[in-house]
Amino acid sequence: MPKHKLSHLTAANLVKAGKKGRTGDGEGLWLDVRAPGRAAWVFRYTLRGEPHEIGLGGYSDVSLANARDKAAASRALVGTGTDPIAHKAAEAQARIAAEEAAKAEASAGMVTFKIAAESRIAAKEAEYSNAKHRQQWRNSLVSYVYPVFGDKPVNDVDRDDVLRALQPIWLTKPETATRVRQRIEVVLDYAGTRNWRSGANPAVWRGNLSHLLPSTKKTVRVRHHPALPWSLLPSMMVALKEVPGMGALALRFAILTAARSGEVRGATWGEINIDGAVWTIAAARMKAGREHRVPLSAEAFSVLAQVRLLRVSENRDALVFPGSKLGRSLSDMTLAAVIKRLNQGGEPRWVDESGEAVVPHGFRSCFRDWCSDTRPEPSEVVEKALAHAITNAVEAAYRRGDLFERRATLMAAWGQFCSTQAPSNVTTLRKASG
Repeated sequence: MPKHKLSHLTAANLVKAGKKGRTGDGEGLWLDVRAPGRAAWVFRYTLRGEPHEIGLGGYSDVSLANARDKAAASRALVGTGTDPIAHKAAEAQARIAAEEAAKAEASAGMVTFKIAAESRIAAKEAEYSNAKHRQQWRNSLVSYVYPVFGDKPVNDVDRDDVLRALQPIWLTKPETATRVRQRIEVVLDYAGTRNWRSGANPAVWRGNLSHLLPSTKKTVRVRHHPALPWSLLPSMMVALKEVPGMGALALRFAILTAARSGEVRGATWGEINIDGAVWTIAAARMKAGREHRVPLSAEAFSVLAQVRLLRVSENRDALVFPGSKLGRSLSDMTLAAVIKRLNQGGEPRWVDESGEAVVPHGFRSCFRDWCSDTRPEPSEVVEKALAHAITNAVEAAYRRGDLFERRATLMAAWGQFCSTQAPSNVTTLRKASG
């Protein structure tokens, strides 16, 4: 059964005909036709037992694909117990407050860096892939920039200010520092377009900070997430089955689907197609911003069967792996706590090759290593299974399919491997050729 009921042509014909009424696309999204040529998108949902609906924009302004993305974003909020209507109102209020503060400061000739930054965040909020990304943007400035020169007039911010903010974290937190520098540069550029500052941007890297700060690419070794050697995974899965609780079930499902923790924790029953054996994650919940279909193996279905016994709501928007608080998802630390519990008592058993305790995200690397060492599938199949974006624009233009059937075979083999106790003397292809 198709996940969506509307097509672009169907929607266009309904709007053209103009017969008043609503037509559902599925998963709470409705096309509300009001008159010939006039229609709007509406998302209907249930929160704490009460029905609600929120407008997603007019048909002429919002495409079907965008409406689905907006509905998915609202559905994700509902999954965390947040009312999309209240969330939208709060964002609008914050945007107005930021603009008013900026205008007031501008009239006095005293727009601070913080005011400029908050104004820019509010102005571009629609471009953020999700609320978490927006919060990360603000949090990085709150932690590393505002204490240094947040209250300084944005027109007076100079290179020394930028260096004072970046130097303490440049080598110890290189990835964070790089993002902070980029965000300072963006805010200062934005301030320039608002006529709040003039002159060169002191946060620019090339030809400026590149002469004063070492390149993190050359001085900092990339630190990967600690990952379990794949030959030990079946043994860990046996131990994991003995751990009670929703966190352990979510971790098992994440391992079996090679999905990210956030994708699993935010999964809803409406995303699961039992008959088609597929889990469809909306673009709004994906790091790459594209819808991702995950073929479900028999072992992944086994986990879902266990979770279904604990299901307290038949609502399609209900979380598959809910947290302890009603309507709330598991925290991002819950899955890590499961591994920590397994490693309690004596020497940690589930560690990477350097002896460091593994983390949930590391199982994606474990999956990739297993593929490289044991499977005949080409790398593009594995990359699609991991939902990695294709960075090469030319390659991406030609590779438009999602290789679903080939990935289904791969994930079935992965599920079988995870559920089979591996011999202790297993030798990987990588070691054999070393």
